[in-house]
Amino acid sequence: MLINLLAKYSPQSDSFDEMLDAAKQPRAHWRTILDSLANETPEIMAKRLEMVQRQVRENGVTYNVYNDIKGVQRPWDLNFLPFILPAAEWAQIEAGVTQRATLLNKILIDVYGEQKLLQEGLLPPALIHGHDGFLRPCHSIKHLDDVALHFYALDLARAPNGRWWVVGDRTQAPSGAGYALENRAVMSRTLPDLLREMKVRPLNDFFNTILDSLTRWGRQCAAQSGAPLRTSEPPLIVLLTPGPYNETYFEQAYLARHLGVPLVEGNDLTVRDGVVWFKSLSGLQRVHVIMRRVDDDFCDPLELRAESALGVPGLTLAARLGNVVIANSLGSNLLESGALLGFLPKLCERLLGQPLAIPSVATWWCGEPAAMATVIEKLDQLIIKPSFPQLRQFPVFGKDLKPTEREKFIRAIRANPNNFVAQELVKLSQAPVWQPEQQGSLSACSVGLRVYACATPKGYVVMPGGLTRAATGSDTRIITMQRGGGSKDTWVQAKSKVDAPGTDLTRTITSAELVRDDTHLSSRMAENLFWFGRNSDRCDNTTRLLRVSLNFLSSIAPNERGSEWKALKSICSHYDLIGDIDKPNEASQSQSQTLGNVTQLQSLVPGITKSENQLDAQIEAHLLKALSSPDVPGLAQQLEQLHYVANQLSERFSLDNWRVLNQIMPTLQDIKQPLKQENAMSILDEMTNALMTLTGFSLDGMTRDLGWNFLSLGRRLERLQFQSIALQRALTMDANGNLDWLLELSDSIITYRARYRSKPEWLPCLDLLLLDESNPRSIVFQLDGIRKNLKKITRAYGSCGEEKFELLRSELTQLDCDDDLFCGNEKLINLLTRIWTASAEISEQISLQFFSYTGTRLNRKQAK
Repeated sequence: MLINLLAKYSPQSDSFDEMLDAAKQPRAHWRTILDSLANETPEIMAKRLEMVQRQVRENGVTYNVYNDIKGVQRPWDLNFLPFILPAAEWAQIEAGVTQRATLLNKILIDVYGEQKLLQEGLLPPALIHGHDGFLRPCHSIKHLDDVALHFYALDLARAPNGRWWVVGDRTQAPSGAGYALENRAVMSRTLPDLLREMKVRPLNDFFNTILDSLTRWGRQCAAQSGAPLRTSEPPLIVLLTPGPYNETYFEQAYLARHLGVPLVEGNDLTVRDGVVWFKSLSGLQRVHVIMRRVDDDFCDPLELRAESALGVPGLTLAARLGNVVIANSLGSNLLESGALLGFLPKLCERLLGQPLAIPSVATWWCGEPAAMATVIEKLDQLIIKPSFPQLRQFPVFGKDLKPTEREKFIRAIRANPNNFVAQELVKLSQAPVWQPEQQGSLSACSVGLRVYACATPKGYVVMPGGLTRAATGSDTRIITMQRGGGSKDTWVQAKSKVDAPGTDLTRTITSAELVRDDTHLSSRMAENLFWFGRNSDRCDNTTRLLRVSLNFLSSIAPNERGSEWKALKSICSHYDLIGDIDKPNEASQSQSQTLGNVTQLQSLVPGITKSENQLDAQIEAHLLKALSSPDVPGLAQQLEQLHYVANQLSERFSLDNWRVLNQIMPTLQDIKQPLKQENAMSILDEMTNALMTLTGFSLDGMTRDLGWNFLSLGRRLERLQFQSIALQRALTMDANGNLDWLLELSDSIITYRARYRSKPEWLPCLDLLLLDESNPRSIVFQLDGIRKNLKKITRAYGSCGEEKFELLRSELTQLDCDDDLFCGNEKLINLLTRIWTASAEISEQISLQFFSYTGTRLNRKQAK
């Protein structure tokens, strides 16, 4: 019942309540959802919340809080109760946001152009020229259709009287729109019926508008610079990111994937002769539009900030020449100064001829004597912020200052008045959240709304929704994600039916524009795909090796183990899974890798000198640690590396792929020490299944373009090396040794039993693991896969050394089964050593040839 749902709901009396009116009755636009939730049990509500949290976790939605103990894996906080706005109220907000975006764009154009506003005294020169965000090298940059502010966001807060106030503008690189889209994706699965019943407006058209507008400006840019695009050639739009450690990196990758544009870092771009180029494997490709998420002054180490490692040298010059569209324009950070808010009403009258629709919160810039006097007088009622970002000062609440601190602070204001801006403290409105500890009832929290707009040639379009941010900490006066804030999906109701206005900018794709390959594959992206393939297979190999080794320890008594146990320990030692136990010295290991004869390989496993039980206990402890601890070589460490590489490829993987990736990591993170062997085997079984699923996505869910070729090449090289080592060590066994472990390690035991229905023997076992072209674990299968991938890469970029694998395969297939496939065969061991060496050499060659970009690389057509 509704009375139970609201039993513990107690918003602050001096705040506006978004859900209840003055009579404590639900507002009209909240009644539908409250009636629905009132009929649900606390258990169902808890399941909804758990469903939201699981989707966020599995989708890999993160927001990186600096110095947070959760690091780069901090999950995004989404409460399943939405923030609801009726159609009539939204229409007012939408009109106000459109007006404000238009106004700020005109101010930006003027400040970096004719500067009439400064000449007329409508803007104080000290406020502009004293701002570190005013970039003099960007003066006189021309903008297509007079649009410098391509994306805009503003933060709204509702005062106790119900009126919306603007508390901040986001004009440099507004973040959060991607999170809003992800919030909607999660909620569409959690409350789908309510979304339809309440006629909630969709968000996708807004992002289509962004892409259509940038595409149009990209074409204009190409034409203006004298290199017009062919009708069938789309402009190249890229999203410039600071990298995976940025707090909103998930959103940047998410938007790149959603919009279908390359996600690039500064090193992926270069400026030559005033033109921006993308370093693809096919050569340099001209960039027409850059959606940037790098701060203004970090964008160009040549003209803006010399120590920046995130930007592109010469980018400012390219913008001045009109050879690239940068969204938003360099220097737009200037408009984020709170000191400008107090001047906007007059500027709006001057530039637009109309009053400001949504007023800014009362603001005083202390650079004006009268304003400074007001601030000092009303200090207890204000929040004081720095006027310029370079000051690096935290906001100060006047009423928090002790008497001695207050006097000291006033002296600081009087000494440097231009550096301070004061704002009236808005009491944030309250909205409901549901938390398990409330036992079936709602509680209240402070909320703020961020609304987004994008420019089109015909004006600004506002996203029909936004990012609602909720305070989750004890201090609810300021909402910030960096202080642990949460979020809500924002539901804007349509007037009658779910409608979403589009634009007339969309251009129909013709047959001449069809694309069947990855034309924007950068060197960095190819390298990450290659190493994702290697790391994913390395994790699988390590998982199987740990499982076979632990099973051997537990199922076979020490006195019953033969030479196969020595071979298995040798493999574990090679991969540093058992520390220094029975590990060969560096000299003998080096010799085995270069010579590979039987005597040298057998010397890797000296006789046991410790008691068998003591040695088994030590080996088991090392193996369990290799499974669970990222501090030693082993599975946990390799999974961390896999996840790190995957983060560099966020925009390349589907959500289904990411769900599997994000299910793997918690499995090891949740391990409770000390780990017992029976628990370890269960974890390894689960991990094997997850890694097989992950492999399935690359085999069955990725198009066979050049990116896939690099990923597949990495997998094949890694598996080839592992199988070569495993077979080398196995060949040192006695002739009558048990081969079950080798077949288990190679995931080939079922095939062998189905074919021969007998105890494994050397000849059929080696035939299966060496020469069987149908076995995905065999040596020849890896060689064929490597050759196939290298040939495709060669056709596009020139020879990359596949000839040596042709010779090795020929030599392998010419082995005499009766004479060469037996235990201890020195010829076969030497061949496996050369195969391992060749795989290491080709890996190094691929890295040097494709992952160290030094200049223009001709593709096959250009070479002709």
